[in-house]
Amino acid sequence: MEVYFTIEKTATAEFKDRGSKFLAYAWPVKTVDQVKDCLQEVKKEHPKATHHCFAYRLGTDGLQFRANDDGEPSGTAGKPILGQIDSKQLTDVLVIVVRYFGGTLLGAPGLINAYKMSTAMVLQLIPVVQKNVEAKYRLSFDYTIMNEIMTVLKQQNCTIYMQELQLFCEMEIGIPKAVQELTLLKLNDVRGLEIKKI
Repeated sequence: MEVYFTIEKTATAEFKDRGSKFLAYAWPVKTVDQVKDCLQEVKKEHPKATHHCFAYRLGTDGLQFRANDDGEPSGTAGKPILGQIDSKQLTDVLVIVVRYFGGTLLGAPGLINAYKMSTAMVLQLIPVVQKNVEAKYRLSFDYTIMNEIMTVLKQQNCTIYMQELQLFCEMEIGIPKAVQELTLLKLNDVRGLEIKKI
């Protein structure tokens, strides 16, 4: 079975080094827009912080990622944050570390260590969860065949992400990749159901 590891809730941790304060925030995220929203939220909460450094990795293939130093010396903030996300083999995760400068220069090795430690601390606070890699589909159908569809979805351990249930129904679902073929065969047997990959 194809699986990936992520977090399902947020957390905050604080790390101090020679007067500088590092506040680390971790979020479960699915899109770059969610990343932007979280970043805006943190910047609003900490407008006087000297740096808002972050890293994220998205998608079950883990190919969408970014590491941002926000004015710190190149490679001293974003990369250590991303390194901690990767060391736990996580995806769909954003970590933002806010730095308040305390007057003593930490130097590049000190900064790398501080961003690494604060990220490691915040990620230790959140349980890691294993999820199935899923393929997403939109279902459109008449309410009269609802029970047949729900039976298949439950049997195949599918996730329902969105549902509008009226006379004519719409649903967005995730089918575990391991049972995708079989699930689609079963759903295609239900007369009157339209299935579209999203």
